[in-house]
Amino acid sequence: MAPSRPATPISIALEEVEIVYPGGTAGLRRTTLRVQEGEITVLLGPSGAGKSTLLRCLNLLVSPSRGTVLATGLGPLRAAVLRDHRRRTGMVFQQHHLIGRLSALENVLVGRLGYHSALRTCLPLPRRDRLIALDALRRVGLLGKALTRADHLSGGEQQRVGFARALAQQPRLLLADEPVASLDPATATRLLADLRAICREDGITAVVSLHQVELALAFADRVIGLVAGRVVLDSAPHAIARRHLDELYADAGTAPMDQVPEGT
Repeated sequence: MAPSRPATPISIALEEVEIVYPGGTAGLRRTTLRVQEGEITVLLGPSGAGKSTLLRCLNLLVSPSRGTVLATGLGPLRAAVLRDHRRRTGMVFQQHHLIGRLSALENVLVGRLGYHSALRTCLPLPRRDRLIALDALRRVGLLGKALTRADHLSGGEQQRVGFARALAQQPRLLLADEPVASLDPATATRLLADLRAICREDGITAVVSLHQVELALAFADRVIGLVAGRVVLDSAPHAIARRHLDELYADAGTAPMDQVPEGT
């Protein structure tokens, strides 16, 4: 079976980026930050804080109203380099967006389409691509379900197929938007543990948005907290105390999770 290809991790940076939606709603206020090579960064904050907006602007699914997004080896992201950037950037969504009538393997093979011309994708993909897709399913524990229709899989299995589809791109950057929001706690923990292990093994830079504070503290190298489109917290997990999270979630009226250290 085709081995995974170790990645050279990339960094990605926002310089004075601001995103304003039609109607004047600010999705992200002027922000400058850099995600380091090989780092697992978790975005935290209440609903509507700007986590998804920040995450999606890293591959220009949401375009900045002003400012610049830069990536290693490509410089400022613009039309001329966007295809290359998106090819090396895997994306995992809260809703896995699988094609239910297709098998798990066929869904994972979608992650290989960016390596071929539009005309070539009308034909069966080469054997190498199928081996890469099968290896991605093996790494998320679903090789035995490769030929199972996606709509016959459990919710947790479907999310793993979505993760395998991103891995099949052999990405250098992985973006995950609330990837465990619909999963039970045990399944969510297993999925994030696998995500972290694979990112470490392959040298993948990852940015993940989460609602679960305890999972962020357990799996992140760095936590960025947002409120109303502003970065208000940027810290290593071990340095985050309850008072920081009380401030982060103050306007949401929700208490932080139980497994949070007390602070002064």
